[in-house]
Amino acid sequence: MATATQTTITADSYGSAFMRGLKSFALLRESWVGMIGAAIILFWILVALLAPWLAPFEPNASIQPFARPGTVSAAGATFWLGTDHLGRDILSRIMWGTRTVLFYAPLATLVAYTVGILMGLAAGYRGGWIDDVLSRISDIILSFPVLVLYIIIIGVIGASGINIIIAITFASSPGIMRIVRGLVLDLRNRDYVAAAQTRGESDWRIMLVEILPNARGPLIVDACLRLGYVIITIGVLGFLGLGLPPPDPDWGGMVNETRHMAIAFPYMVLAPSFAISSLILGFNLLADGLREIAIRD
Repeated sequence: MATATQTTITADSYGSAFMRGLKSFALLRESWVGMIGAAIILFWILVALLAPWLAPFEPNASIQPFARPGTVSAAGATFWLGTDHLGRDILSRIMWGTRTVLFYAPLATLVAYTVGILMGLAAGYRGGWIDDVLSRISDIILSFPVLVLYIIIIGVIGASGINIIIAITFASSPGIMRIVRGLVLDLRNRDYVAAAQTRGESDWRIMLVEILPNARGPLIVDACLRLGYVIITIGVLGFLGLGLPPPDPDWGGMVNETRHMAIAFPYMVLAPSFAISSLILGFNLLADGLREIAIRD
């Protein structure tokens, strides 16, 4: 009888957590801040998906150097945002660069969250020496300034898409681990966890099936904010020449290549900078909207 009651408690708890998640996304339309953020993100996702059809020129094609915004090319096409010093259309490069940002930023965040969640679950649920070791490793990594850590890692292993993901994962996962650990320390004493332990479920099943879904609220908000931080990181690395190798379009790299001409040709710097800022703003607004919904709920 006790086992059946505990099983019912677990099912009800898990079901209510799922329903709260659906309700939060349904209530997003009631948060104008979250809706604006979601609209901005959706806009850039559509730009990334439709870049081959929307971009008026090839992103690396040298056509007409130093063309001002609105200049009409010899072929009759318009450079809406102008061209850079190599004659490449800035609008086309921004559109194609969206693909780069929206591929590497979510992927790096996902990998960092995977590592950080596993570390946090193990540290918070198992405790003991596992908690001590993982916490000390996290403290050591977090003691370094983040930007310096990125520069050191990329400088040692080289600049590439995979290495950027490795660097972001190494620097971000300890912070995620601390958040998850704090949530697990609270949730591991709940009735549905005790019921799962009584049923003889394995530790990892309890952590991944019983605890993690009930910790998703703060993690979703943090993920949206962290995505913005990762986009900043990718832009900063590109600006420092440590991002993706040229000539592939990279918003931070576009700013880096034209920064010396910013006074005479400000549009070369302002256009990719605005793209970076708007996407970061979208994720921050979405995170604020989700936080508002969580507070109301």
